[in-house]
Amino acid sequence: MADPKTPDGKPDKPGPDGSEAGWRALGYLLSGIIFWGGLGYLVDLWLELPKVGLLVGMLVGAAAGMYLLIKQMSP
Repeated sequence: MADPKTPDGKPDKPGPDGSEAGWRALGYLLSGIIFWGGLGYLVDLWLELPKVGLLVGMLVGAAAGMYLLIKQMSP
């Protein structure tokens, strides 16, 4: 049986199901928070700040994760 195609001739690829989309969302958010929070922590150690960089890094990471998630999930 032939694969379903869109009018422009490209194969019709269905979007992710519910659990796959949920795990992807969790992955984007956690990886952003962990990565940017880690960079903020290193900045704290370097500049000898009282965990200000960690907080800012985690907030930036959450925002970046949400941005990437919205960009990836939008049609």
